[in-house]
Amino acid sequence: MWYSLVCIDVADSLALRKAARPAHLQRLEALRDAGHLLVAGPNPNTDSEDPGEAGFSGSIIIAQFDSLQAAKNWAAEDPYQAAGVYASVSVKAYKKVLP
Repeated sequence: MWYSLVCIDVADSLALRKAARPAHLQRLEALRDAGHLLVAGPNPNTDSEDPGEAGFSGSIIIAQFDSLQAAKNWAAEDPYQAAGVYASVSVKAYKKVLP
């Protein structure tokens, strides 16, 4: 089943993000390579794809996991979690309708 992970950053998370980004992307690429990633990306703090020093307010990931608990476990082990980037992460079942 698909699950959405809505992640909210702590204030001034940009330096933390930059430090943990390679390991974070590696895990997302593994999901993608296994055919389990629908979409993933950050929420810029400005109305721009590259917010520069304004940074990001969070991230959204939609991916397939065997269960809600498996999705929660994956989210808990994300390098951004370990680095203190996220203030909170909400994991919910997701029903893909379109496209």
